[in-house]
Amino acid sequence: MPKQEYKNDTSTWIVVGIAIGIAGGMIFDSIAIGIAVGLAIGLAVSFRFNKDKQNNPK
Repeated sequence: MPKQEYKNDTSTWIVVGIAIGIAGGMIFDSIAIGIAVGLAIGLAVSFRFNKDKQNNPK
């Protein structure tokens, strides 16, 4: 199997956000709320990274 390269793209952060959301759902007693919070975090983080990438391209 080829080694997966870590990318800061939106889909990666959405998956991470959903994973956080499912874990958070255990705490919030509602997986739906957890996933919504996770998606919001994932989108916010990916938006932040994309904005940083545009401002300082390497």
